[in-house]
Amino acid sequence: MGQIIFIPREVEANEARVAASADSVKRLVGLGFDVIVEAGAGLASRIVDDEFSKAGAKIGKASDAARADVVLKVRRPTDAELKGYKAGAAVLATMDPYGNEASVAAMARAGVTAFAMEFMPRITRAQVMDVLSSQANLAGYQAVIDAAAEYDRALPMMMTAAGTVPAAKVFVMGVGVAGLQAIATARRLGAVVTATDVRPAVKEQVQSLGAKFLAVEDEEFKAAETAGGYAKEMSKEYQAKQAALTAEHIAKQDIVITTALIPGRPAPRLIAADVVASMKPGSVIVDLAVERGGNVEGAEAGKIVTTANGVKIVGHLNVPGRVAASASLLYARNLYAFLETMIDKESRQVAINREDELVKATMLTDTGKIVHPNFAGKAEEAAPAKEAAKARVPAAAKAKSAAAKKPAAPKAARKPSTATSSRKTGGENA
Repeated sequence: MGQIIFIPREVEANEARVAASADSVKRLVGLGFDVIVEAGAGLASRIVDDEFSKAGAKIGKASDAARADVVLKVRRPTDAELKGYKAGAAVLATMDPYGNEASVAAMARAGVTAFAMEFMPRITRAQVMDVLSSQANLAGYQAVIDAAAEYDRALPMMMTAAGTVPAAKVFVMGVGVAGLQAIATARRLGAVVTATDVRPAVKEQVQSLGAKFLAVEDEEFKAAETAGGYAKEMSKEYQAKQAALTAEHIAKQDIVITTALIPGRPAPRLIAADVVASMKPGSVIVDLAVERGGNVEGAEAGKIVTTANGVKIVGHLNVPGRVAASASLLYARNLYAFLETMIDKESRQVAINREDELVKATMLTDTGKIVHPNFAGKAEEAAPAKEAAKARVPAAAKAKSAAAKKPAAPKAARKPSTATSSRKTGGENA
């Protein structure tokens, strides 16, 4: 009997994707694994249980996770799910660890070896494993579709006997994978497209798609990209200059799509309320960063907000999940490609090489510890603090009791207390 790979049905209500496809299951079975798919796991992605069965999987239930050597998920496992996993199991998912350090610590306590797929390095070898790119690509596409639906007018120019319908003006802010796909999709639909980004390298890409590029191209702009290809956070001075340039431009647009995200940080604010107020009634803004606080002032996660001047701000959650059938196929391929690198071809067993650059970049927890450098030590730091907090209560009680028994010192002998200022400083430092 081979090792077991388990694919659960996602428990989050807003998650329609699944971490496997019929093709990925067939490939995993071909590698010698026993694959168990929880009943109904793929229904929201248009993959019925019968398709998984024909690919070689067994249809099981949530409790089958207890036997699994590998668990493939879309979202980070909940505490309840972790209780059903065996120690030592490898768990591959989009972990969303920033701001969720307690959940990372819970995975460590559960003894699982957890991999954050979104930490996959953007190198040639890992392109097929790049979850951020595969899902952002679909998010950019869906953002335009959602915008067009809310805009309730035609996007392309139409010349008819009854008159001419003008082309919609679309402005894309942030030209990563999602932004480039948004530009391409809007162009295919016939819109007049402009775009902006803080990275100079994307200017040619924008122009190659038939859009115009808009940016303050100063010295800071020319150096505004990390070695990994991500955008750097710009200075307040640059943000002010860029805001001034774009504010007038936005007022003339029909649709604005914002995609700016900085890994591990809140989403940068790109559009202020007064800029939204300058837009025409009926205009639409789609904020793809709403789950990280949003690029647009007034955006609300999971809602479509209509402002006083008639502008719609679209803040859908989990935009790739809105095209789950396509997103799941790509995500399943990402997972398979990564897992395959950790399989010993002779023994047909998972054999994690902890020196592999892909493993180092993505491994969050291992052997009961948090091992990723961005999170290691945080749980250990939190534990002593928690114990210290508990100890302070009885210690304070004892001190109060001792003070009550001790004769009061003469008033003249007392010195001004610095306790208040010390506590204040400590709180600010913490």
